Amino acid sequence: MNESNQNNYKIIGESSVILEVVNNAKTIANSQASVLIHGDSGTGKELFAGFIHENSERSNNKFVAINCAGIPTNLLENELFGHKKGAFTGADDDYIGKIGYADNGTIFLDEIAELEYKVQAKLLRFLQYKEYEPIGSTETKKSDIRIISATNKNIFKLIKEKKFREDLYYRLNVVPLYLPTLKARGKDIELLANYYLKIYNKKNNKNIKGFSKEVIDIFYSYNWPGNVRELQNVIERAVVIAEKEIIVKDHIYIYNNFLKDVKIKTFKPLKDALNDFKKDYIIETLDENNWNQTKTAKLLDIQRSYLARLIKELNINKI
Repeated sequence: MNESNQNNYKIIGESSVILEVVNNAKTIANSQASVLIHGDSGTGKELFAGFIHENSERSNNKFVAINCAGIPTNLLENELFGHKKGAFTGADDDYIGKIGYADNGTIFLDEIAELEYKVQAKLLRFLQYKEYEPIGSTETKKSDIRIISATNKNIFKLIKEKKFREDLYYRLNVVPLYLPTLKARGKDIELLANYYLKIYNKKNNKNIKGFSKEVIDIFYSYNWPGNVRELQNVIERAVVIAEKEIIVKDHIYIYNNFLKDVKIKTFKPLKDALNDFKKDYIIETLDENNWNQTKTAKLLDIQRSYLARLIKELNINKI
């Protein structure tokens, strides 16, 4: 088992796709560049942001995570940049804000695509000059932080719709990191299931030994739209309700319990499975770059001629 961690951010996995991401994250950690983590909901974007921080020179300083979709728009600017006493009703004291609080550390901005346009402009200025002004203040403050952000949205689409600043995107996306879906991670599904089983056994004072073969087959056949977060939820519930030493199908609650619709399938040869992942990954990257092959090849760190050959071999067509 590969467990990549220093303190709190442990990455479990043995699949080639996750080991590649872990290696990329370690390389990224050694720089001061902004990182934009791309990945579906539940793939572990905050986990990787913390992993990058803990493997960086800033690891002894603060790591602050902010969900941009979880804070009302009118409060998010204040949460980031702080305010001066008397700036608005209820501002009875100065508030330093997370950017000031995390000085010399790292801030993780999850769901960055939800950032309001006005706040985007202020964040862009901070990224350019490392300077900002708290709400209600004319005093310029400085903070040396690294920003890691994440999204599960197509930001290029939002840029075209004038909902996200293109200049901010390029400031945030200096180094991109792409996380695979749980389904693409193959045997990691069982590895993660056993990892969470140990955690929830301890949490619930249980001693469940493992899963029936039928349950493991279900895990591999299911698409996991909620990715690792969904698997974690499924395992926790199963541990809570299981009364025997083995978790069986009746303990598994997947997709509104419609297990009758989950068909067990035979596994593809590894070569075919890897080609499926390559195809999806290349299509997603092409889409992010408006199907510009030169930009896509540079992002994938391959020759443009090799990308063209892969597009032909994998029968990739623009939709």
